[in-house]
Amino acid sequence: MRKISEGNEPKSIDDRRMFVAMITAVIGLAVVAVLAATLPEHMAKTLLDKGQGGRFPFSVQTPMWVLFFVALGEIYVRYLAASAEARQLRMNYLPEDDRTVLVAADLGSIYGNLRKSADLRKCFLPRLIDRCILQFQSSKSSEQSASLLNTSVEMFIHEVDLRYNMLRYICWVIPSLGFIGTVIGIGSALEFAGDPKNATAPDLLTKVTGLLAVSFEGTFLALVLASILVFLQNIVQSKEEHSLNLSAQYCLDNLINRLYVQK
Repeated sequence: MRKISEGNEPKSIDDRRMFVAMITAVIGLAVVAVLAATLPEHMAKTLLDKGQGGRFPFSVQTPMWVLFFVALGEIYVRYLAASAEARQLRMNYLPEDDRTVLVAADLGSIYGNLRKSADLRKCFLPRLIDRCILQFQSSKSSEQSASLLNTSVEMFIHEVDLRYNMLRYICWVIPSLGFIGTVIGIGSALEFAGDPKNATAPDLLTKVTGLLAVSFEGTFLALVLASILVFLQNIVQSKEEHSLNLSAQYCLDNLINRLYVQK
């Protein structure tokens, strides 16, 4: 049996995730630089901790913005993957009329056309059809093919969930950085207020409350960024899972339910 070579297969969008992450990280740094150069002082203080007493560019806001754009890049990758899965439903891999019945002899041409697809090892639908046809050809049992379909769908659901691990981690890290910034800001405010040199300063209260305001505004920014990412993640993940469900339904309606065992 000739072994199928995978070395020359075109790369999927998932194979370029690291490249997209590096590009979006650079974009994030560029956006931070533009904001620092163009924002008014009060907004730069809130969004970047830039200004008198600020820590920019070594503030926690800088990695928060960079991670936000990296997460947007990851969401974009997942959106492209979900769109690719949806396009598979229009490839007409299987007969879709109401009368066709498939026997073992009919599956050879379907399988041959399927093997020519560049998406065979990348997308759910061709992988499901490939497995079910091979199972039926070896067992001549539509029940075993249906069982394999169910098992494969469960595995693919877990596979989809694993693809969002990095995105979920970033959605957790950004608020954590915000809280870290708050702790650092509170510590700085208390240190400033406790300095004997500042004890008699007439503007002591103003400066302390200013330091506290910046620290809490950093946490607010982190929560807003994380909320945006979670919202977009849920939309894209729902699209990808819906494409998987439609692929399973397509395979069930147009392959499993058409299989006929000749006696």
